[in-house]
Amino acid sequence: MYEIICVTDRKNCEGDFLAKIEEIAAAKPDSIILREKDLSESEYRRLAESVLKICLKYSVPCTLHSFYAVAAKLGTKKIHLPLPAMRELDKSVKQQFEVIGVSCHSAEEAIEAQKLGAGYITAGHIFATDCKAGLPGRGLSFLKDVCSAVDIPVYAIGGISGDNIHQVIQSGADGVCIMSGFMKCENAEILMDELRGGN
Repeated sequence: MYEIICVTDRKNCEGDFLAKIEEIAAAKPDSIILREKDLSESEYRRLAESVLKICLKYSVPCTLHSFYAVAAKLGTKKIHLPLPAMRELDKSVKQQFEVIGVSCHSAEEAIEAQKLGAGYITAGHIFATDCKAGLPGRGLSFLKDVCSAVDIPVYAIGGISGDNIHQVIQSGADGVCIMSGFMKCENAEILMDELRGGN
């Protein structure tokens, strides 16, 4: 059973962002990562409080992104970080979290993230995607290299849909992260059904 994770991007969201989060949470992804790195810390905290309430309502785990001080203040035990931030994270801060996820773009970065204490990594981008317009995907061979390099879960991200998710899982990924697919979908439940098709 592979995992399906929603990664947020409110700038590419169709309609009201919190209404979309509620729709997605109701469709029961395995988790939601609130990735809104352009906000100030105070803006992010206000948004996180609202999103955490929605996720709690639907019993969907929510992982905060980048703003580890906000995550600690709000009592969340999972945080997702870019690799440079993980490199600089003090040991005392790491100890505040049960799980730290790290974004990686090579097998070497994945190995480093694991050594730094990452509980999982996201690897991407696999296919061409609107979020990385004009940049070719790194492909399935890249994903296979990353998955074979580490012993922690690997979640693929970038251009993944119901049409190619099975190739991604067959390449060794433990699950997938979907950003624009969720943000732009007309119906999150239908999208989840498409993504779960081979589960």
